[in-house]
Amino acid sequence: MTKGGPKVLVIEDEPSQLELLSYNLDVEGYDVYKAETGEEGLLILHEVEIDLILLDWMLPQTSGLEICRQIKRGKFTKSIPIIMLTARGEEDDKVRGLDTGANDYIVKPYSIKELLARVRAGLRNSKGGLGVNMLTYEQITMDLTRHVVSIGDKVIHLGPLEFKLLRILIEAPARVFSRDQLLERVWSNSLEVETRTVDVHIGRLRKQLNAVANAEYIRTVRGFGYSLDKA
Repeated sequence: MTKGGPKVLVIEDEPSQLELLSYNLDVEGYDVYKAETGEEGLLILHEVEIDLILLDWMLPQTSGLEICRQIKRGKFTKSIPIIMLTARGEEDDKVRGLDTGANDYIVKPYSIKELLARVRAGLRNSKGGLGVNMLTYEQITMDLTRHVVSIGDKVIHLGPLEFKLLRILIEAPARVFSRDQLLERVWSNSLEVETRTVDVHIGRLRKQLNAVANAEYIRTVRGFGYSLDKA
């Protein structure tokens, strides 16, 4: 069952790594597609509009470097961001990967937390595909084009002000926004709106998120403001 989040293709020939990556991406709300060879990955790209690719350098038959080169030559695939996964940490190898068209490069062993942050950044920075119109944090996904917010596979219905507030928070996770900053961004220059209004709408947003999620996503910084910070 698809989650409706960004589609991530993982091309990795080591089964344990493939399953580890797939599991953690799935938990974050991504739709995950798996391939153990570059050729299999290219076939998936012909059938599915992928938003980001995690590509292992050392693949059987055709190397990840060559697969990256083929993807970047494709008319309909060249704009898909690619993150190369490799044990090759030498500077020259990184340069080769980036020169071939990779958008980012992460050396094994890596932390899953760092990799997920790279995935989020890759989607945000993407000029093509859905990355520009999709924002994610943990299990929360915001589709800016369709104006839909989901947690996992469950859609939640937000009012326009709550949607704006969530967008501001999700674009800068862990950053604390003051009430005045949120007031200025959401209500523009309205002089009739008080900061107490921010608290009311944050309360509504928190209630709607908590009704679906088994976690507290919005953190209150007493006397100052709010942040999107599960921790």
